[in-house]
Amino acid sequence: MSGGGLLVAGTTSDAGKSVVTAGICRWLVRQGVKVAPFKGQNMSLNSFVTREGAEIGRAQAMQAQAARVEPSALMNPVLLKPGSDRSSQVVLMGKPVGELSARGYHGGRQAALLDTVVGCLEELRGSYDAVICEGAGSPAEINLRRTDIVNMGIARAARLPVLVVGDIDRGGVFASFFGTTALLAPEDQELLAGYLVNKFRGDVSLLEPGLDMLKDLTGRATYGVLPFQHGLGIDEEDGLRVSLRGSVRESQTAAPVGEDVLRVAVCAVPLMSNFTDVDALAAEPGVVVRFVDRAEELVDADLVVVPGTRGTVRALQWLRERGLADALARRAAEGRPVLGICGGFQLLGNSIEDDVESRLGTVDGLGLLPVRVRFEREKTLARPVGEALGEHVEGYEIHHGVAEIVGGEAFLDGCRVGSVWGTHWHGSLEADGFRRAFLREVAAAAGRRFVPAPDTSFGALREEQLDRLGDLIEEHADTDALWRLIESGAPSGLPFIPPGAPA
Repeated sequence: MSGGGLLVAGTTSDAGKSVVTAGICRWLVRQGVKVAPFKGQNMSLNSFVTREGAEIGRAQAMQAQAARVEPSALMNPVLLKPGSDRSSQVVLMGKPVGELSARGYHGGRQAALLDTVVGCLEELRGSYDAVICEGAGSPAEINLRRTDIVNMGIARAARLPVLVVGDIDRGGVFASFFGTTALLAPEDQELLAGYLVNKFRGDVSLLEPGLDMLKDLTGRATYGVLPFQHGLGIDEEDGLRVSLRGSVRESQTAAPVGEDVLRVAVCAVPLMSNFTDVDALAAEPGVVVRFVDRAEELVDADLVVVPGTRGTVRALQWLRERGLADALARRAAEGRPVLGICGGFQLLGNSIEDDVESRLGTVDGLGLLPVRVRFEREKTLARPVGEALGEHVEGYEIHHGVAEIVGGEAFLDGCRVGSVWGTHWHGSLEADGFRRAFLREVAAAAGRRFVPAPDTSFGALREEQLDRLGDLIEEHADTDALWRLIESGAPSGLPFIPPGAPA
């Protein structure tokens, strides 16, 4: 017998689908329910590698952690990794299968994947009491409905009830709920069970007249009003949700343990991937992390991080055009710390031979590390374990570039020269002992009297965040009604709201 299910859709991208899905998963698992997350198709440069070597969206890995289960390719069978505004790499069941233009994908390839997506969902439902699915964008994208496999397409194929999340902080939430409903075909509206208001500030009683009118207009209930809370945008998928010159994750910087803070500047390179690598740095008391795009913003930084990117050669050109490449070279010459991760590591090397990503052949790197990089068509997907700076380290690798190390001091899978470090390993800074040892080296090289806190546990902080998401659902949603949806499906007799989708 298949387990229950629910699709969490949204009025827009970034309405809060990912965190609401994670919150429902954490609430359910705390009730003793065996639950798994699912997203049929994800578009993101923020990805993760499962233990079996499959690449999936990092948001689904975070949701699996919320559900206290091991992430797998079944939870995100289709991942699209943009390489430009018009094309993406298609990752199917955790492995890349080629590049497609948006027209080529939506023109036929997407619809052909529906059976795969439905099959993965049914396999999960056969193993779990409940599967909480996340939609993408808006379910009312009427130009894409014919080939949809992630919103109403999967909801109708699997007979899933749909809960629509709206971000009231943006304004227009009532119009968005009503308009989303009224632009769906009658068969899709039958599955749209109701709404969830997200990011509300103020007195809920002032909102209630609007919620009552919305129910009168649509015949559908609002299942909860979640209050606005800072710092819950964990492992986001759609892009960088902070100002380039703002602090990471809206989090308050705790007071330093030592006399100084440590300033970290992250180069906001084009097609940045896995920018969550720096979250562990931002979690350290006294560490201030910001994203930058100007050379002068590196001057007062104690550490500069060049993060991963889906376009290494493009990022290299961008760094040169903006004067950041020269600023990085000056830092290296002065012995001031620089860390390159994945694509950021590759562009710090001497040369890049790329006939895969940019197809520009061999180009000169920044020459800060003795490394030659050659792009292979086969993607490296791995979960390495090792030691660095005397500490145990675990990470994950997602890259086409193969690095030939021709000098320097060994550092994880990469190398170090002076105060310039490079590695392909994502997630290494989440290892508490290694992160503290690394920050001590950075502080010494930068001349800062910074002392890492002795007891910061990134894993424990992540668990606290996930519990806060579960608390939001438990305290501010109608959990009895939510469970009825998951167990029994959408209520019968939901009214049709005209005009419906165009024929």
